[in-house]
Amino acid sequence: MDRESVLHQILSTGVVAVIRMRDSRKLLKVIEAICAGGVKCIEITMTVPGAPAIIQELATSVPRDVLIGAGTVVDARKAHEVIKAGATFVVAPTTDFDVIRICREQGVVVIPGCFTPSEILAAWKAGADIIKVFPATSLGPKYFKDLSGPFPEIRLMPTGGVTIDNVGEWIRAGAVAVGIGSDLLDKKSIDEGRYEVLTERAERMVRNFQEAKQSMSRI
Repeated sequence: MDRESVLHQILSTGVVAVIRMRDSRKLLKVIEAICAGGVKCIEITMTVPGAPAIIQELATSVPRDVLIGAGTVVDARKAHEVIKAGATFVVAPTTDFDVIRICREQGVVVIPGCFTPSEILAAWKAGADIIKVFPATSLGPKYFKDLSGPFPEIRLMPTGGVTIDNVGEWIRAGAVAVGIGSDLLDKKSIDEGRYEVLTERAERMVRNFQEAKQSMSRI
């Protein structure tokens, strides 16, 4: 899938599942469960043991409509590594201009992490496809509403503080997509092997995103 197609899928589906699991043995079942519920943009963070090898394995085994990306990519070396492994999008917790440059050169969607308006604008000018506002927990949806005034063209994605129930608030405030981890990937259900719970949570997440997006299109 080329860069434009990957970007289109992230924007149209709107939900990026952030996977930080330490138990890689359960990883495939978790991914299968949330994909069955409609969440098909999967971010494997570099904190997962053996993340590049997992990305490489998933990139060649998941259905074509499932995107496998890399998260917590903090420098150029890791960016090269995950792109070589097959990551179709790269997410960073901070703004590293070398990471942005490498992703652009390789035709890979890049989503750097920013916090302040100055960081957001600098990353966008450097070629970011989407800006990950992180940590969004302490900012809230109103921050996105405020940013939409001076930066109407910049695509923003909150990570941190996003839940299944509040996703609509972020979208209605101006976010184009969201990153979500623990509230989607319920730890108790994973520990008990009740993967059907993850599918149901993914379905609710996608439904809430789509309803909020449709409400925005009617404004």
